[in-house]
Amino acid sequence: MSPTNSANSAHDGAASRVQEAAVALLEAVRGELASLELALELPGTAEARRTARSALGQLDDYILPRYRSLDAPLLAVVGGSTGAGKSTLVNALAGHPVTRAGAIRPTTRQPILLHHPADAPWFTSTRVLPTLARVHGRLAGAGTPATLAGATPDASAMKSLVLVADPAVPEGVALLDAPDVDSISDDNRQLAAQLLAAADLWLFVTTANRYADAVPWKLLVDAASRDILVAVVLDRVPPGAEEEVGADLRAMLTREGLGESKLFVVPEAALDAMGMLPSASSAPISGWLRDIAADSAGRAEIARRTLNGTVRSLSGKVAGLAQAARDQHDAGRQLADDVTDAFADAAMRISRATSDGSLLRGEVLARWQDFVGTGDFFRAMESGIGRVRDRIGAFFKGQPPPAVKVEAAIETGLQAVIVDQASRAAEDADQRWRADPAGRALLGAEDLSGTTPGFPAEVAAEIRAWQGDVLNLIRAEGAVKRSQARWLSFGVNGLGVVLMIVVFSLTGGLTGAEIGIAGGTAVVGQKLLEAVFGEDAVRRLANEARQSLEGRCAELLERQQQRFLERIGPVQDGTAPLADRLDGLAVKLAKLGEGA
Repeated sequence: MSPTNSANSAHDGAASRVQEAAVALLEAVRGELASLELALELPGTAEARRTARSALGQLDDYILPRYRSLDAPLLAVVGGSTGAGKSTLVNALAGHPVTRAGAIRPTTRQPILLHHPADAPWFTSTRVLPTLARVHGRLAGAGTPATLAGATPDASAMKSLVLVADPAVPEGVALLDAPDVDSISDDNRQLAAQLLAAADLWLFVTTANRYADAVPWKLLVDAASRDILVAVVLDRVPPGAEEEVGADLRAMLTREGLGESKLFVVPEAALDAMGMLPSASSAPISGWLRDIAADSAGRAEIARRTLNGTVRSLSGKVAGLAQAARDQHDAGRQLADDVTDAFADAAMRISRATSDGSLLRGEVLARWQDFVGTGDFFRAMESGIGRVRDRIGAFFKGQPPPAVKVEAAIETGLQAVIVDQASRAAEDADQRWRADPAGRALLGAEDLSGTTPGFPAEVAAEIRAWQGDVLNLIRAEGAVKRSQARWLSFGVNGLGVVLMIVVFSLTGGLTGAEIGIAGGTAVVGQKLLEAVFGEDAVRRLANEARQSLEGRCAELLERQQQRFLERIGPVQDGTAPLADRLDGLAVKLAKLGEGA
């Protein structure tokens, strides 16, 4: 291999690797945009969603296809305002009728892409504009638009691209007749924007009466941000007004950063019998396009310029979407905190109510007193802690009232506390969300200010399961104290109830007569357990029973708060990883757009 060939091969290999790296970056950007969810209704979110859709569409329609096929023909999109004469201009550039022009608006219902027959493979595939179905047309007889003869029908006409191979179109440049950018049809406007975003260069058609309209200028300013090559065709200029109107339009283009754009002035002229402009009117534009088509290096430069500008523009969009994602994360974190705070407060209130003796009132107190009695049991305790062990066996060998009545009273009282606090938490969370526009939008008309219908039954089941945990603790502790197996075999449920009562009075909190009744009873229960298991063991058993209860309460509350949180989706603590990833991709895109 000669040194020259070797150098060329090395250069081609390096260029290929650069191209592959660029495509990999763009695919990564596409993946992030495709999965981007902006679920919360925040200021600017609607615009961010439109930006994301637009950026994703431009990646699919233009950026990725162009990076993968840098040598593909240029796509020149002819766009403009309603009635500006786009179709008439396309016919003039082709030299014969190809598209239908008329007085009924919107005229252009299906975009028509004219290409040289040799360029057909580039456009018959879905290389560009992959979401548009291909409809193949052929040139008809004299005076008949191509789209009316030989076209394959398509039920979704607005989603179709009519391809017409025409030798009159110079090889290397294709012409696409787009719908009106200010059409009364939403579909037409959206399609026009999609086609213009997929263009390598624009032929923007306006008229002497409408060149200052706002909608076309918004698109032209966007073109300036992409550094796309733009040629503006000022159509239907009255005789004698060419210089004045042209100068005014040129000044406007310069102010908007489009001073280098080509400006073609087409005088107002009568159309011939086939609806064609005089050939002299469009000759300068035809010549400009043919010069571009004939210069392969120039075409490559145009493609590279537009591509780099579009990637730089995409970088700005991605950076904006990163901020939108960060705003979503922060707002979601706040909404999540509102819910978790409300239910955390409920958990604290439940914990307080189940440890300060509050449950040792009413029905629980009455059933407890029935269970332990108010005479022999207390007298046994009063005779001295040293004699308790001798009396416990006799006490439980008798027939004390069933412990199950105390368990049932505990279940009822504890259920009421948990259900009430969960309802208060849900109401609090609902109110906090309704005070926030994003939360209000998530809730809609649904009312989450109460618990779910089956919640009381869930609570009852969890309480019974907890009572089972307590009995298992008693069994496990008794199993290692074999000398007490005789009375333990009769007193598992009884001792379990005593342990529950101790759990509910860990912090005291009773006042007045309750100290002598419920509080005193709890103290007696604790001393009984200490006499059986020892002080350290009772402390450990009470803590384990307490943790079991709080764990089950936490699970119950978590299921209720999940009704809110599932509407937000996953929200991570700390920074927003998606926003960070988008920021990083935006920086890389900016470098790619600068050719770095």
